[in-house]
Amino acid sequence: MGSVSPAPLGFDIYRQRGSDELLSQSGGVSNGAVMSPQPNHADNNNDAKKACVDLDSQVKLDTKNQKPSKVIHIRNIPNEVTEAEIIHLGIPFGRVTNVLVLKGKNQAFLEMADEVAAAQMVTYFTTCVAQLRGRAVYVQFSTHKELKTDQTHSNANASAQAALQAAQALAAGATNETQGGPNTVLRVIIEHMVYPVTLEVLYSIFSRYGKVLKIVTFTKNNTFQALIQYPDVVTAQAAKLSLDGQNIYNGCCTLRIEYSKLNSLNVKYNNDKSRDYTNPNLPTGDPSLDSALALTGATGVLATPFAAMHGLSAPITSPYGSSVGVAAAMPLAGFSLAGSGANNALGAGAGLRLPGVQTTGSVLLISNLNEEMVTPDALFTLFGVYGDVIRVKILFNKKDSALVQMAENHQAHLAMTHMDKLNVFGKQIRVMPSKHQSVQLPKEGQPDAGLTKDYTNSSLHRFKKPGSKNYQNIYPPSATLHLSNIPQQMTEETIKDAFTNAGFTVKAFKFFPKDRKMALIQMQSIEDAVMALIKMHNYQLSESNHLRVSFSKSTI
Repeated sequence: MGSVSPAPLGFDIYRQRGSDELLSQSGGVSNGAVMSPQPNHADNNNDAKKACVDLDSQVKLDTKNQKPSKVIHIRNIPNEVTEAEIIHLGIPFGRVTNVLVLKGKNQAFLEMADEVAAAQMVTYFTTCVAQLRGRAVYVQFSTHKELKTDQTHSNANASAQAALQAAQALAAGATNETQGGPNTVLRVIIEHMVYPVTLEVLYSIFSRYGKVLKIVTFTKNNTFQALIQYPDVVTAQAAKLSLDGQNIYNGCCTLRIEYSKLNSLNVKYNNDKSRDYTNPNLPTGDPSLDSALALTGATGVLATPFAAMHGLSAPITSPYGSSVGVAAAMPLAGFSLAGSGANNALGAGAGLRLPGVQTTGSVLLISNLNEEMVTPDALFTLFGVYGDVIRVKILFNKKDSALVQMAENHQAHLAMTHMDKLNVFGKQIRVMPSKHQSVQLPKEGQPDAGLTKDYTNSSLHRFKKPGSKNYQNIYPPSATLHLSNIPQQMTEETIKDAFTNAGFTVKAFKFFPKDRKMALIQMQSIEDAVMALIKMHNYQLSESNHLRVSFSKSTI
């Protein structure tokens, strides 16, 4: 009983999630545990939102009578748990020096660098139950003073140390010149944001790791970001280590998390852009103002304030630990939202409008169009990059404005996010939510001049299938276009000539190395690429092949 030997480690500690989603997990993982796919444990249906509870008398830990040790004993772990997940439990409290998982006994041992770090971990998890794969695990001091390795386990120890070094490198390396060190404030960047991510969605996710004090959201460099403040560094670090690189929804909305240089947030208004959960009496402010909040010492952080997300916002008045409604999220095809907010989300998607609350419906108002060049078909093609366009109406008495109806609310939001202030036909267009619920077709005999078109049954819709893979390839407008559906034998010169003959200057071209049915083509500017997409999407390359064009995240 004087020592135990480490088990071999063979795993990828920090892989991004696959098909599972943060918002569709009923069990979740809490308080520093790695986010992992949910196995079907009959007895593991613990709700992550109820993690901070008094332990049942049957498993209550008598920490007062335990002698401190840098070795920690963890009980009730799932059979499938990896050493990486055990390591993640300890990293927020200090350097982890060794790990041993006894899978047959559903136990594990974790050795910290010193007793102080171990004591912090035990104290923290005495009041907040740690969870692994939806299962509550119990943390206490071990009777072992260290985890020793004998000669017969040298290879296993080498593997364990390599994994431990990787974990520490991630924890330490995340801090670089562009961010602060371990801090109570996290900077969260949402990459590949196919679906709306609102303040309430962020709260429901980040509150699984501890009490969220404040949140502010904004858009910078055309990317939705948030600053989230916790009461202590340990909680912030646990959230960062567990959530960084994870997807909020299936295959998209990836969280990139770093420490902010700010030590605290100064929130002026409680609304859909910012919230101070410690002060529910703050005014809502003018919702039309972009500068709804200010950050202490954050010069330039809100240079491009977050103005595109007008989610259905509901005040969160329940105390920490209780159910949190994800009221601002829209229903997603093929996905389900966890928790009691699901019904609210469905209501939002069905067009529910609350007094005084602005929502993003499925109809967008586009203004400052070039009325000499714009057509319904051009708007259908351009907005169709971000969703399925149902109807387009160019206003008869104001032809520099149009209404575009998308199939889903979240598609309208996505189009608005990416195309507001985009240069189209030589003018910077504005895209905003419309007060209309739908675009009406002209009545019989009413003058229209072909300005209203219905595309309900169009074969060019990109997102007809729920959960379409096209959602995973949506990017902001860029000078580089992604081409697909190219005939196998078609040459680079033929495709470049097609673009040149259409009036565009091709700066660069490259076939995909392993699939010549796809290619990248680079225009001289983003505006040229927008025009090329409008003109060349669905261009007939052969008798059976029509070109598919979208924006690319890559450059040539």
